[in-house]
Amino acid sequence: MSKILAIESSCDETAVAITDGGKLLANVVATQISVHEKYGGVMPEIASRLHCENIAVCLKEALEQSGLRYEDLDAVAVTRGPGLIGCLHIGMQAAKSIAMLYNKPLIPVHHLAGHIYANEYVGELKFPLLCVVVSGGNTELVIMRDHLDFEIIGETKDDAVGECYDKVARVLGLPYPGGVPIDQHAKNGKHTYDLPKPLHGQGYDFSYSGLKTAVINLVNTLKMKGEEIRIDDMARSFQDVAIGMILEKTVKAALDFNVKQIVLAGGVSANSYLREQMHKRFDNSGIELIIPPIWCTTDNAAMIAKVAEHLYEEGFSAPLTIGVDPNWKIDHFREFDS
Repeated sequence: MSKILAIESSCDETAVAITDGGKLLANVVATQISVHEKYGGVMPEIASRLHCENIAVCLKEALEQSGLRYEDLDAVAVTRGPGLIGCLHIGMQAAKSIAMLYNKPLIPVHHLAGHIYANEYVGELKFPLLCVVVSGGNTELVIMRDHLDFEIIGETKDDAVGECYDKVARVLGLPYPGGVPIDQHAKNGKHTYDLPKPLHGQGYDFSYSGLKTAVINLVNTLKMKGEEIRIDDMARSFQDVAIGMILEKTVKAALDFNVKQIVLAGGVSANSYLREQMHKRFDNSGIELIIPPIWCTTDNAAMIAKVAEHLYEEGFSAPLTIGVDPNWKIDHFREFDS
């Protein structure tokens, strides 16, 4: 039974969690959304400074919630990447300090692996499985044939789906983050605007830059002509295409790789339309579908602890000379330069 303290600071949430033998004892998250929403996106330098302010408070609260001391821990885990480099550094330095002071192994964890393993709070992972990783910074299809075995079979060639939602929301005058407001407006709209489907029918890779640009250009054209922009219909038209690409390629990959299970992961997995359509396609299909609880879709350290539990059992750890890697690939998560 391992006691793991995990730290996540890859973007705009400062998070600390503690698990004991798989049981979640503490899960503390300090979000910065209210600070960044005025800018329409995350400001990296501000995010880093806020992590500096929040990390000690989050650590203290997590220890209090768990009833443990640093001395009681078996290992310290931390998100090494991908993410914003300044933000990652804050979490890494905190984790290194604890590991050094209390002589605990340091376990670097891949952020996307965390999102995938958050599904273990719902049910057991069954292999081979297909991970549908959709977030503000990533859009990937990943095959797992066993625990901690990741093969990327498809990924975005440019923008991530979550980033595309944020940019479209901004041009429509909707608040940041853009996922929830677009999802809400789409429920009341009709698919009346013709938008492109990049890489339609072309393997497992994604492209969202063209879709984003098409919406921005269409909105600007309508404004110049003095025509009404039907926000509900635009949101519906955009979401049908954006989510439709994910659904199309997920169905194809699930059949091509003969998977037993599909898991959703990442912030966009909170999208109600995506959840509804995934159920529609895979319920009664013979392929089990796991969708994470809403609290697991945003960045948190509980998911980092889940991965660390498996790595700790393997005896996997890193030297204290390890650095962060904002571009760390999930299929190379055991590789790092000290």
